[in-house]
Amino acid sequence: MPVNTVVYGTLSQGTGMTHQLTARDWLRQGLKTLATGGFTALKAEPLAKALGVSRGSFYWHFADIGAFHAAILKYWREVAAERIIADLEAASDHDNPLPLLVRQAFGGRLALENAVRTWATLDPLARSAVQAIDRRRLSYVESLFRASGLSPDVARARAQILYWAFLGYAQSGQPFSKTKQAAVLDELLRIVSN
Repeated sequence: MPVNTVVYGTLSQGTGMTHQLTARDWLRQGLKTLATGGFTALKAEPLAKALGVSRGSFYWHFADIGAFHAAILKYWREVAAERIIADLEAASDHDNPLPLLVRQAFGGRLALENAVRTWATLDPLARSAVQAIDRRRLSYVESLFRASGLSPDVARARAQILYWAFLGYAQSGQPFSKTKQAAVLDELLRIVSN
């Protein structure tokens, strides 16, 4: 059998059917693992165990753990920035997507955000990924403020302040009741809208 047709890992679907794992399956599991166990948990053996396959499947898709780490960081950018921006643009049509963005950014769990930022304190590749996503997010938020009619300087300043608020919220680990969270979000939206 040619090597490119070997099935290295399969998942049971509970119905007797199986499917071959893709690199994206590994990346999804990697993000879950990163969010719950931190970057030190991103190893082939525990990931394979979580997926119910052998390590061979991992190495079928990734040359080594370094290649996997690079792919995880690229996938994180896709999930944590590019998809969010695309979804906001699609959902808002002609409305300002800023309120949707604020509600989404300040309304979710941020374990993955914190895990990647912790990783970035120790690893140059992760640090570079965090810096790139920070630039992308800031640029996008600034463009939203500019589209609402603010001057470039004011738009840049408001984008930075809003992003600092997001980072502070992400690092705080302070869970709010739904009522308090709604009140804080309403006030934040009032601040950024003026």
